[in-house]
Amino acid sequence: MAVNVETLEKLERRITLSLPAGDIDNEVQSRLRRLARTVRADGFRPGKVPMSVVTQRYGYSVQYEVVNDKLGKAFADAATEAKLRVAGAPRITQKDEAPEGQVVFDATFEVYPEVTIGDLGGVEVERIDTEVTEAAIDRTIEILRRQRRSFGLRGAGEEAAEGDRVTIDFEGKIDGEPFAGGKAADFQFVVGEGQMLEQFDKAVRGMKVGQSKTFPLQFPEDYHGKDVAGKEADFLVTMKKIEAQHLPTVDDAFAKSLGIKDATVEGLRADVKKNLEREVKFRVLARNKAAVMDALVKVSELDVPKALVADETERMVEAARADLKQRGMKDVEKATLPTDLFQAQAERRVRLGLVVGELVRQHNLQAKPEQLQAHIEELSQSYEKPAEVVRWYLSDRQRMAEVEAVVVENNVTQHVLAQVKVVDKAVPFDELMVGL
Repeated sequence: MAVNVETLEKLERRITLSLPAGDIDNEVQSRLRRLARTVRADGFRPGKVPMSVVTQRYGYSVQYEVVNDKLGKAFADAATEAKLRVAGAPRITQKDEAPEGQVVFDATFEVYPEVTIGDLGGVEVERIDTEVTEAAIDRTIEILRRQRRSFGLRGAGEEAAEGDRVTIDFEGKIDGEPFAGGKAADFQFVVGEGQMLEQFDKAVRGMKVGQSKTFPLQFPEDYHGKDVAGKEADFLVTMKKIEAQHLPTVDDAFAKSLGIKDATVEGLRADVKKNLEREVKFRVLARNKAAVMDALVKVSELDVPKALVADETERMVEAARADLKQRGMKDVEKATLPTDLFQAQAERRVRLGLVVGELVRQHNLQAKPEQLQAHIEELSQSYEKPAEVVRWYLSDRQRMAEVEAVVVENNVTQHVLAQVKVVDKAVPFDELMVGL
């Protein structure tokens, strides 16, 4: 039987579904009879509860389930018959008028759009690359030294200098009045490492143990504490302890302490270089992938299903809620997160997903088994026991699905870069690693 599909607007469609009322009633009664065998009620033995009581208690919920089940099957059959690619769940409404013996519903829904990908040959995409320099290796080793530094008390009468760890008491006042967060005892920080505002950091330099000092401090306009942002405070600081830092010497013993297999300075530098090159590779790929995706969005034409955007928005809201909970926010389940904050990004994600999916379909860019294996093995190399990491990925479908998505995006990136006008650009190591 042909299905009549009504086009409402762009991607929106409507079909009418008719269910025989008798079939619904028969299925409801059948389910209630099965339920009566196990249902319990006060004053009746199990399995002996009268059908009238069972119907009164469970009739509405069972009928709701039956109608939903039959509607779901009827809609799926109709969509298949009409060869529709349904996007999201349909909106079902019951019609007031119906032929005798029938229950009639309207199913309103969206379909997946036709995706048109324009000519990539005229598109310009910047492709970056970054070299791991000797200076980058030196800075990384310096970070490793600082992570393993120790501190020892300075001699009596010595002054606090850059790199020292100081212990202080301080109290700040604005217009003679204390303010929240402006007072602390036995507070520690390392001079010159940016833990404190620059004026505060400079003020403690040159102080000796037992010395107190008062100085003015201007809070920046964009200071995170809104109550004091842009205001001037007077601080009283008392120096209680000064400790000089001691950095380990970069030698074979230091390399051994880091667990380097080749426990030599040369082995350490080679290991650092390999790890930096791995991180650089992933960051370069991510930047180039983002540039490719931007280009794809610009040259593609399609209508975006509202249902898919709504679903993606909800996923983003839940992810944000989970992130806030992990950060320690209380009662995050009750928090209302405005969906319009995520709307634009959700729409872009859906649009990009549809475009990428079409490109993958047209050019057979699906992830191959050997690509999945290679990607997992590459990821595992940054861990102490790579074989266990590989097994961890292979044992979980969800993790494998995430790996597959990354590999497909990589395939798409390489395909697009082969079609567009590529502009190569060398990006300095420090610029690429901002935020590392």
